[in-house]
Amino acid sequence: MRVVIAGGHGKIALITARLLSVRGDSVAGLIRNPDHADDLRVAGAEPVVVDLENTTNGVVSTHLRGADAVIFAAGAGPGSGAARKETVDRDAAILLADAAEAAGVPRYVMVSSMGADAAAPDDAGDDVFVAYLRAKGAADDVIRARTSLLATIVRPGLLTDDEPTGRVRIAEHTGRGSIPRADVAAVLVAVLDTPDTAGRTFEVISGDAAVADAVAALT
Repeated sequence: MRVVIAGGHGKIALITARLLSVRGDSVAGLIRNPDHADDLRVAGAEPVVVDLENTTNGVVSTHLRGADAVIFAAGAGPGSGAARKETVDRDAAILLADAAEAAGVPRYVMVSSMGADAAAPDDAGDDVFVAYLRAKGAADDVIRARTSLLATIVRPGLLTDDEPTGRVRIAEHTGRGSIPRADVAAVLVAVLDTPDTAGRTFEVISGDAAVADAVAALT
Protein backbone atom coordinates (compact mmCIF):
# COMPACT_ATOMS: atom_id res chain seq x y z
CA MET A 1 0.00 0.00 0.00
CA ARG A 2 1.20 3.51 -0.78
CA VAL A 3 0.08 6.21 1.64
CA VAL A 4 0.63 9.96 1.39
CA ILE A 5 0.44 11.92 4.65
CA ALA A 6 -0.25 15.65 4.61
CA GLY A 7 1.44 17.39 7.51
CA GLY A 8 4.17 14.80 7.30
CA HIS A 9 6.38 16.33 9.98
CA GLY A 10 3.74 16.31 12.69
CA LYS A 11 4.17 13.96 15.64
CA ILE A 12 1.25 11.71 14.72
CA ALA A 13 2.32 11.71 11.08
CA LEU A 14 5.90 10.65 11.84
CA ILE A 15 4.76 7.82 14.10
CA THR A 16 2.24 6.69 11.50
CA ALA A 17 4.88 6.76 8.78
CA ARG A 18 7.16 4.65 10.93
CA LEU A 19 4.45 2.07 11.62
CA LEU A 20 3.60 1.79 7.94
CA SER A 21 7.15 1.73 6.61
CA VAL A 22 8.34 -0.88 9.11
CA ARG A 23 5.77 -3.33 7.82
CA GLY A 24 6.69 -2.64 4.19
CA ASP A 25 4.23 -0.01 3.03
CA SER A 26 5.38 2.90 0.88
CA VAL A 27 4.92 6.28 2.59
CA ALA A 28 5.36 9.86 1.44
CA GLY A 29 4.95 12.92 3.63
CA LEU A 30 3.94 16.36 2.40
CA ILE A 31 5.95 19.04 4.23
CA ARG A 32 6.30 22.78 3.88
CA ASN A 33 9.79 23.14 5.35
CA PRO A 34 12.58 21.33 3.47
CA ASP A 35 14.65 21.32 6.66
CA HIS A 36 12.29 18.63 7.96
CA ALA A 37 13.08 16.19 5.16
CA ASP A 38 15.65 14.16 7.09
CA ASP A 39 13.20 13.55 9.94
CA LEU A 40 10.81 11.98 7.45
CA ARG A 41 13.53 9.82 5.96
CA VAL A 42 14.43 8.54 9.43
CA ALA A 43 10.75 7.57 9.88
CA GLY A 44 10.85 5.70 6.58
CA ALA A 45 8.90 8.23 4.54
CA GLU A 46 9.73 10.00 1.29
CA PRO A 47 9.67 13.78 1.88
CA VAL A 48 7.69 15.86 -0.63
CA VAL A 49 8.03 19.62 -0.25
CA VAL A 50 4.75 21.41 -1.00
CA ASP A 51 3.02 24.21 0.87
CA LEU A 52 -0.66 23.32 1.06
CA GLU A 53 -1.55 26.93 1.82
CA ASN A 54 0.07 28.16 -1.37
CA THR A 55 -0.43 25.60 -4.10
CA THR A 56 -3.06 24.19 -6.43
CA ASN A 57 -5.10 21.05 -6.86
CA GLY A 58 -3.04 20.18 -9.93
CA VAL A 59 0.28 20.39 -8.13
CA VAL A 60 -0.87 18.31 -5.17
CA SER A 61 -2.55 15.70 -7.35
CA THR A 62 0.74 14.99 -9.12
CA HIS A 63 2.21 13.98 -5.78
CA LEU A 64 -0.72 11.66 -5.06
CA ARG A 65 -0.63 9.64 -8.25
CA GLY A 66 -0.27 5.95 -7.54
CA ALA A 67 -1.28 6.30 -3.89
CA ASP A 68 -3.87 4.01 -2.34
CA ALA A 69 -4.74 6.37 0.50
CA VAL A 70 -4.11 9.82 1.89
CA ILE A 71 -4.08 10.90 5.52
CA PHE A 72 -4.67 14.53 6.49
CA ALA A 73 -2.61 15.09 9.63
CA ALA A 74 -1.70 18.73 9.03
CA GLY A 75 -2.59 21.57 11.35
CA ALA A 76 -1.82 25.22 11.85
CA GLY A 77 -0.43 24.34 15.26
CA PRO A 78 -0.34 26.14 18.59
CA GLY A 79 0.35 29.83 18.45
CA SER A 80 -1.29 30.32 15.08
CA GLY A 81 -4.23 32.68 14.72
CA ALA A 82 -7.80 32.08 13.65
CA ALA A 83 -7.02 32.85 9.99
CA ARG A 84 -4.58 29.94 9.70
CA LYS A 85 -7.10 27.57 11.25
CA GLU A 86 -9.15 28.26 8.15
CA THR A 87 -6.32 28.11 5.60
CA VAL A 88 -4.75 24.93 7.03
CA ASP A 89 -7.26 22.99 9.12
CA ARG A 90 -10.13 23.67 6.71
CA ASP A 91 -8.88 24.73 3.28
CA ALA A 92 -5.82 22.46 3.08
CA ALA A 93 -7.91 19.45 4.09
CA ILE A 94 -10.40 20.23 1.35
CA LEU A 95 -7.58 20.81 -1.17
CA LEU A 96 -6.20 17.36 -0.32
CA ALA A 97 -9.65 15.88 -0.98
CA ASP A 98 -9.83 17.69 -4.32
CA ALA A 99 -6.38 16.43 -5.27
CA ALA A 100 -7.17 12.88 -4.16
CA GLU A 101 -10.24 12.86 -6.39
CA ALA A 102 -8.22 14.23 -9.32
CA ALA A 103 -5.50 11.60 -8.82
CA GLY A 104 -7.96 8.75 -8.39
CA VAL A 105 -7.00 8.02 -4.79
CA PRO A 106 -9.98 6.26 -3.22
CA ARG A 107 -9.19 6.39 0.48
CA TYR A 108 -9.09 9.48 2.71
CA VAL A 109 -8.43 9.42 6.46
CA MET A 110 -8.92 12.69 8.32
CA VAL A 111 -7.31 13.45 11.67
CA SER A 112 -9.93 15.79 13.07
CA SER A 113 -10.66 16.81 16.65
CA MET A 114 -13.12 15.98 19.37
CA GLY A 115 -15.73 18.73 19.35
CA ALA A 116 -15.18 19.64 15.69
CA ASP A 117 -18.32 21.37 14.47
CA ALA A 118 -18.81 23.94 11.73
CA ALA A 119 -21.36 25.57 14.03
CA ALA A 120 -19.33 25.37 17.25
CA PRO A 121 -20.77 27.89 19.75
CA ASP A 122 -18.91 31.05 20.67
CA ASP A 123 -18.53 29.82 24.25
CA ALA A 124 -16.71 26.61 23.28
CA GLY A 125 -13.40 28.28 24.07
CA ASP A 126 -11.37 31.32 23.18
CA ASP A 127 -11.71 32.84 19.72
CA VAL A 128 -8.86 30.86 18.19
CA PHE A 129 -10.04 27.53 19.60
CA VAL A 130 -13.58 28.17 18.37
CA ALA A 131 -12.16 28.98 14.92
CA TYR A 132 -10.24 25.69 15.06
CA LEU A 133 -13.32 23.63 15.94
CA ARG A 134 -15.32 25.32 13.20
CA ALA A 135 -12.56 24.85 10.61
CA LYS A 136 -12.19 21.17 11.45
CA GLY A 137 -15.95 20.66 11.43
CA ALA A 138 -16.37 22.39 8.08
CA ALA A 139 -13.62 20.26 6.53
CA ASP A 140 -15.17 17.09 7.95
CA ASP A 141 -18.53 18.01 6.44
CA VAL A 142 -17.05 18.59 2.99
CA ILE A 143 -15.00 15.39 3.04
CA ARG A 144 -17.94 13.25 4.17
CA ALA A 145 -20.01 14.62 1.27
CA ARG A 146 -17.48 13.52 -1.36
CA THR A 147 -19.10 10.40 -2.77
CA SER A 148 -15.97 9.49 -4.71
CA LEU A 149 -13.91 9.22 -1.51
CA LEU A 150 -13.98 6.40 1.02
CA ALA A 151 -13.45 8.72 3.96
CA THR A 152 -13.04 8.04 7.66
CA ILE A 153 -13.00 10.92 10.15
CA VAL A 154 -10.97 10.24 13.31
CA ARG A 155 -11.54 12.64 16.22
CA PRO A 156 -9.01 12.14 19.02
CA GLY A 157 -9.38 13.53 22.50
CA LEU A 158 -6.65 15.48 24.26
CA LEU A 159 -3.33 14.46 22.70
CA THR A 160 -0.37 13.52 24.88
CA ASP A 161 3.18 12.31 24.30
CA ASP A 162 2.78 9.46 26.79
CA GLU A 163 3.90 5.97 25.90
CA PRO A 164 1.29 4.08 23.88
CA THR A 165 -0.94 1.61 25.68
CA GLY A 166 -2.38 -0.06 22.59
CA ARG A 167 -5.81 0.18 24.19
CA VAL A 168 -8.50 2.68 23.24
CA ARG A 169 -12.16 3.54 23.42
CA ILE A 170 -13.89 4.33 20.14
CA ALA A 171 -17.45 5.62 19.82
CA GLU A 172 -19.45 8.29 18.06
CA HIS A 173 -19.19 10.20 21.33
CA THR A 174 -16.73 8.90 23.91
CA GLY A 175 -16.88 11.75 26.39
CA ARG A 176 -13.81 13.75 27.26
CA GLY A 177 -10.49 11.99 27.66
CA SER A 178 -6.89 11.92 26.54
CA ILE A 179 -4.91 9.63 24.26
CA PRO A 180 -1.22 9.24 23.41
CA ARG A 181 -0.35 10.34 19.90
CA ALA A 182 1.21 6.93 19.27
CA ASP A 183 -2.13 5.26 19.94
CA VAL A 184 -3.81 7.64 17.49
CA ALA A 185 -1.23 6.61 14.90
CA ALA A 186 -2.02 2.95 15.55
CA VAL A 187 -5.72 3.70 15.06
CA LEU A 188 -4.98 5.39 11.72
CA VAL A 189 -3.11 2.32 10.50
CA ALA A 190 -5.92 0.04 11.66
CA VAL A 191 -8.45 2.23 9.85
CA LEU A 192 -6.44 1.95 6.63
CA ASP A 193 -6.47 -1.82 7.08
CA THR A 194 -10.24 -1.86 7.60
CA PRO A 195 -11.93 -0.50 4.46
CA ASP A 196 -15.38 -0.94 6.00
CA THR A 197 -14.65 2.00 8.31
CA ALA A 198 -15.23 4.26 5.31
CA GLY A 199 -18.15 6.57 5.96
CA ARG A 200 -17.62 6.54 9.70
CA THR A 201 -16.86 9.46 12.00
CA PHE A 202 -15.76 8.57 15.51
CA GLU A 203 -14.03 9.86 18.62
CA VAL A 204 -11.14 8.02 20.22
CA ILE A 205 -9.58 8.22 23.67
CA SER A 206 -7.61 5.82 25.84
CA GLY A 207 -9.67 2.86 26.95
CA ASP A 208 -9.77 -0.89 27.50
CA ALA A 209 -10.07 -2.34 24.00
CA ALA A 210 -7.13 -3.33 21.84
CA VAL A 211 -6.79 -0.96 18.88
CA ALA A 212 -7.51 -3.64 16.26
CA ASP A 213 -10.59 -4.86 18.14
CA ALA A 214 -11.95 -1.35 18.69
CA VAL A 215 -11.59 -0.47 15.00
CA ALA A 216 -13.03 -3.79 13.86
CA ALA A 217 -16.07 -3.21 16.07
CA LEU A 218 -16.91 -0.15 13.96
CA THR A 219 -17.88 -2.43 11.11
